[in-house]
Amino acid sequence: MNKAEFIDAVASKADLCKKDAKNALEAVLSTITEELAQEKSISFVGFGTFSTGVRAARVGKIPNTDKEVQIPETVVAKFKAGKNLKDTINHK
Repeated sequence: MNKAEFIDAVASKADLCKKDAKNALEAVLSTITEELAQEKSISFVGFGTFSTGVRAARVGKIPNTDKEVQIPETVVAKFKAGKNLKDTINHK
């Protein structure tokens, strides 16, 4: 599902016009992005938690030449699924 299809699905389920659904989605994504940029976490009980973590600096290799390069420490976004989400997708 791409972004346009997601907006269509949200508009249908929430009985919104596509424009309002798009604005709501943009606001949600923008808010999550801003909070993660400040290294804060966002929790949706039952759905999951968005957070940040630090990936340590490490040595990597360029595959073609086997030359070693230093990869610097970086902050990464993480998501941990909540119980309801896990149970829903593992409905075997």
